[in-house]
Amino acid sequence: MFELLFTHPLWAWRTGTFAFASGWPRWVLWVCVAAGAVLIVLSLLRRRSIGAGKLAIIGTLQALFVALSLALLWRPVLHVERVRDRENVLAVAIDASASMAIADDPGADAPQSRLQHAVAALQSNALAALQKSFEVRLFAFSSRTESLPSLESMPAPGTQTRIGDSLVQLLQTASSVPLAGVVLLSDGAENGQTLSEERLAEIAAFGVPVHTVGVGAESIPHDLELDQVRVAQVAPSGSTVTASVRIRHDAPGSTRLRVYDHDRLLAAKALELPATATVSSHRIEFPVGAPGTHDLRFTLDALDGERDVLNNTRSQVLSVPVERRRILYVEGEPRWEYKFLRRAVEPERSLQLTSAVRTTPNKYFRQGVRSGDELQNGFPADPAELFAYDAVIIGSFDAANLSVQQHQLLRQFVDRRGGSVLLLAGSRGLSAGGWERTALSQTLPLHLPDRQAQSFVQRTASVRPTPYAADSAITRFDAEPARNAEQWQSLPKLADYQSLGRLKPGAIVLLEATAEQGTAPLLVWQRFGQGATYVLGTASTLRWQMRLAPDDQRHELFWRQLAHAIADGATPRVTLASEKTVYDDERQIRMEAELRNARFEPIDAAQVELLVAPERDEPFRVPMQPSDAGPGRYVASFDAPATGLYRVDMSARAPDGDLQFATAYVRRNEGLLEHFGLRQDKAVLARIAAMTGGRYWKLDELDQLAAAIPYSRAGIVERQTLDLWNLPVVFLALLALLAVEWLLRLKWGRL
Repeated sequence: MFELLFTHPLWAWRTGTFAFASGWPRWVLWVCVAAGAVLIVLSLLRRRSIGAGKLAIIGTLQALFVALSLALLWRPVLHVERVRDRENVLAVAIDASASMAIADDPGADAPQSRLQHAVAALQSNALAALQKSFEVRLFAFSSRTESLPSLESMPAPGTQTRIGDSLVQLLQTASSVPLAGVVLLSDGAENGQTLSEERLAEIAAFGVPVHTVGVGAESIPHDLELDQVRVAQVAPSGSTVTASVRIRHDAPGSTRLRVYDHDRLLAAKALELPATATVSSHRIEFPVGAPGTHDLRFTLDALDGERDVLNNTRSQVLSVPVERRRILYVEGEPRWEYKFLRRAVEPERSLQLTSAVRTTPNKYFRQGVRSGDELQNGFPADPAELFAYDAVIIGSFDAANLSVQQHQLLRQFVDRRGGSVLLLAGSRGLSAGGWERTALSQTLPLHLPDRQAQSFVQRTASVRPTPYAADSAITRFDAEPARNAEQWQSLPKLADYQSLGRLKPGAIVLLEATAEQGTAPLLVWQRFGQGATYVLGTASTLRWQMRLAPDDQRHELFWRQLAHAIADGATPRVTLASEKTVYDDERQIRMEAELRNARFEPIDAAQVELLVAPERDEPFRVPMQPSDAGPGRYVASFDAPATGLYRVDMSARAPDGDLQFATAYVRRNEGLLEHFGLRQDKAVLARIAAMTGGRYWKLDELDQLAAAIPYSRAGIVERQTLDLWNLPVVFLALLALLAVEWLLRLKWGRL
């Protein structure tokens, strides 16, 4: 019907450029139109008695008739570029990955897979129509691209969908032929990470439009998918870890999330899936257990009638190191806060608290030392001695007790070593101890007030967590936010707090002190360099222990969580890690290592080797090479053909003969990746089409491709000029203008 009225195809109108072919100046046309309008107005002014409204309607109809008639004299045309028939190649790429083998209509009498639907749509009329204008070449792709002699020779389902790699490979191989376009039939379930912005820009640079055809359902109501699991790769022994999961669902419902360590159930939680979203996030806490490697499995209970349950499970590898994190605690005076803090942290198996309390100007009372020489002279003056700790707590300790070199060393501990420093309030702490003028003050999350100000005051105050505390493990007494807030509200009041001064832009306030005088920051922290600094503005948390029931562990829990926060984030001397701990359908595993000496200086020219031990096969060795990422960094890759858990042991010999070791674990899975992302990802397909100049099509619109693709600007094209003056719709418009005027005159009494 469109071409009957407008003569030319719709796609010629969409891609063409309008122009006048007479060669006469356009301004002459506008002058003629204006002159005609003036004559019409003058002729109608003689009939003012019939009313201005009626005259305006008649004048408008006559002016439109004159303007359209004059425009036809200038010979309107449409300039289009159209590919030459049978002189161009059109590539049709069909997704042959495993996700295309699923059936979206399992309840049908003869259910067909997505791939079968795509092939049937091509075989009906679309392929034959395309072959009238193009030399059509067929391709199938999953993890690689291969040419097809016919639609009947589709390969077996592949284990990955790598759309970006497949398009680049196809465009490169077709660079020697006039390629007019690519037709991509896929469900868009890209899982090979090959569609980055850089890769999309590379594809667009070929100048070939990619027309994407969406295959498959955009929603699957009776399917759950454990889309993502985020959990720490390393956790201290005996701690509780919070995992964040993201679930994809297209209908409301309920399920249960279970966490297993091998076959041992660690935690379970009932989840409600909201009707207002198709993706929801949830959290679950579970105990870490003893040191070692924990092969975790997160599983969702299946819905009634759920067909594919393989995407209800995700694996993660969690390492619990045997080594204890070391914390140095320095106090300038014996005080109750020190006693209760040490009593709370000391039983923690994954932490070692070494303390030194200054009793006289030249004497320290030491606890938790490994040898008689440790901290013999008080605060360390040697980088290797201080950097052996992961965190430092400084209590009511006057800054003047340390030398300038020790203050600089403390700053380097945060900046270069990657450790954390926690400053506590006290009569000689923070600004009362002169810490506002030290090198460490540059790393603190706030500007400490002047020392002359009376900052440490005996005044009761309640403690209140801030909104930032909701995401912090330090302030978590209960996993439920409402119950956690109640736990904080019921704590006994503090007996003192210290003015902390003005916050810096990067400061994060976790706790606030609320009193009659107002609200003040109480626990503040920020990142600095490789490490972090914390400030706690009270010396009376012991009241939580003294005024609570003996079985109430909130005081101990707070200090253990705070101690873990400052110690667990410290950078170890030797690191060995992979980009991820679980590789789904990827055989190439890349390991990265970083080596430092006791002063945390990078070690170059080391001899580094990996011993890779598969779960069921014989171990093998892989040498590591220096990396371009920076000094002291090494990299190696190895092939992992078998599924299971891989243990990777690294041994490194420094040029001075020092030996260092590290261990990491990775899991290799096979045949699971294509069970995730089953829904058609229309956004991905539309993005590819938009960036390359193509268009997204639904599968039932495939027969329209033959009319659209010839008007692309790739391949061998010819410029055509299409006349518009003789369009049937133009003459119908002129006739309609005359007919409407005549009918109106007839209705109004033959004006």
